[in-house]
Amino acid sequence: MRYLFISDLHLEAKRPDITRAFLRLLETRAAQFDALYILGDFFEVWLGDDTIDELGREVADALARLTKHDTKVYLMHGNRDFLLGSRFCRAANCTLLKDPTTVELNGERVLLMHGDSLCTDDLGYMRMRRWLRNPVSRFVLRNLPQRTRYKLGRKLRDESQARTQMKSADITDVNLGAVAHTMRAKDVLTLIHGHTHRPAIHDLMIDGKPAQRIVLGDWDKAGWALEVDENGKRLAPFAL
Repeated sequence: MRYLFISDLHLEAKRPDITRAFLRLLETRAAQFDALYILGDFFEVWLGDDTIDELGREVADALARLTKHDTKVYLMHGNRDFLLGSRFCRAANCTLLKDPTTVELNGERVLLMHGDSLCTDDLGYMRMRRWLRNPVSRFVLRNLPQRTRYKLGRKLRDESQARTQMKSADITDVNLGAVAHTMRAKDVLTLIHGHTHRPAIHDLMIDGKPAQRIVLGDWDKAGWALEVDENGKRLAPFAL
């Protein structure tokens, strides 16, 4: 079977080039795969399913069309779109995955994550993440007036961008100890994640066994996709 993985598209109205590239991917390559996995930060910001706009409807409709070709679609929350919910998933005919999730790909157990929970050296971000991912916090956020959510979302995004620019690359990348601990706990030798915007395939050892950490790239100057089939794993960029 063939699987396609993407993450960190950060879809938004002011980047129509990324939306066009994503829709083109769905209309061409994606239909050749048995499943498409989107591992978080699909949208630049998502303030709740009741705020869905023209872009959100267009994307949901396109995903639903893809599933008519017998390609299953799986979606995972990122730090930008953690309020994506069941209403969007019904419209897109996709399945929302927990973070982390372990799947079997052609007989191999593989761990899927967005990746932000592995950035344990960024203590300020981890505190914010725990608050935002708390079910009580999410309930409160979903029930705030839309205008309030919009202002809060813009404030959080601006503050996040400012903090990231001030931090070293080591702080905003994953902690390798956290990676190893998580892979041992989940009993896997392959981890696929996004979030860091540092696409690469890292070879490592877990308890004396060869393992891999595959980092999906963000869609900005190029798109990134990982293909997995019986012949192996291929991570490559493509033009937007």
